[in-house]
Amino acid sequence: MTLRVAVQMDPIETINIAGDSSFALMLAAQARGHTIWHYDVRTLAWENSQITAWASPITVQNVAADHFTRGELQKIDLARDIDVILMRQDPPFDLGYITATHILERLEGETLVVNDPASVRNAPEKMFVLDYARFMPPTLIARKLDDVRAFQKLHGAVVVKPLHGNGGKAIFKVEADGTNLSALIEIFNQNWPEPHMVQPFIPEVALGDKRIVLIDGEYTGAINRRPGAGEFRSNLAQGGYAEKCDLTPREEEICAVMGPELKKRGLIFVGIDVIGGKWLTEINVTSPTGIVVIDKFNGTDTPGLIWDAIDRRL
Repeated sequence: MTLRVAVQMDPIETINIAGDSSFALMLAAQARGHTIWHYDVRTLAWENSQITAWASPITVQNVAADHFTRGELQKIDLARDIDVILMRQDPPFDLGYITATHILERLEGETLVVNDPASVRNAPEKMFVLDYARFMPPTLIARKLDDVRAFQKLHGAVVVKPLHGNGGKAIFKVEADGTNLSALIEIFNQNWPEPHMVQPFIPEVALGDKRIVLIDGEYTGAINRRPGAGEFRSNLAQGGYAEKCDLTPREEEICAVMGPELKKRGLIFVGIDVIGGKWLTEINVTSPTGIVVIDKFNGTDTPGLIWDAIDRRL
């Protein structure tokens, strides 16, 4: 089946094709004979029940600094001209992001959006995970200093992170003595109107933070991400490095428990994060990454599996 695919993502000029999951998905789509369009979420529009975007047809190739060719920018109808939309722009998960999901949700029954926009809106990474609290480390979501201080005194060293952040940005470790906790919460409260996530620092993070990919609810691969020198964050975007890994029995249980719900919600491409083989910390549904590295270690074709799942949905 030849498909017309629109990719809603950040500027394609700036991506690192060596590890970019969106680019891997475009390469796989093109290999299947699909046509690809690229558009910026800021060009989405609704008028008289018609949903449009300003998009360019593109071809892609796995050549650094020469990885795409763009055609003429034009206004397209996302219901009549497109079969599948990949919603792949990075957070922040702000009102702009949320509004885009409301607009794209109105394509239901006409154009398949991956991941399902209503489910993405209702499953932000650090909130959806609360449905599986039994697999999480002790967790506080709050913004009042008294609450955070009491949690920190109970658990010692803690990690504080924005509730709707991404890519390991703005994650801070506060040592057991609580030094600078009040200043840090003051800064967080000034910059983010929502509560913040606070968890005990898990020393096992030095041994890795596993990114596990599920496609339509089924486990397909994983990598273990270790922090780089002088870092406690293991995100690849923050200098971490990857290594081959298998799942622990606890991680297999986590996948088995959440898999049916992911499938039910139309969350086709999901990446979950687990520390120490047992502590679930995030469920990434907005623009999950990691599949290029997973395929490198395992010799798999995760983009192909994602397109197979899309074909089944269609």
